[in-house]
Amino acid sequence: MDVVRLLLEKGADVDTQPTPLQGNALQAAFFSDDKEIVRMLLERGVDVNAQGGSYGNALQAAFLQGQKDVVQLLFVKAANVNAQGGCYGNALRAAAVTEQEEIRQLHLGHGAHP
Repeated sequence: MDVVRLLLEKGADVDTQPTPLQGNALQAAFFSDDKEIVRMLLERGVDVNAQGGSYGNALQAAFLQGQKDVVQLLFVKAANVNAQGGCYGNALRAAAVTEQEEIRQLHLGHGAHP
């Protein structure tokens, strides 16, 4: 986390797409299991709807990790609940595949199209 904080302080581009697998820094942060990194990126204005990588977008990546509190943060930051892309097509399908029923219901409650 200290390295991420330092990079952000030095002006690192939070919307850069580091790898084809993890479309951007926010998607990659979900797999670090450090929610503080996610919060730091959100505070720096990372594009929550950026498309790219195997997961398609940040919401889909958060669903795959089962991170309900992060999913709620993304909704607060206006994540597109119906964004298409990635290996599952959309976040709702990702939640279904990973059997994240509670998160799937949360997603539906925010206007996702079944």
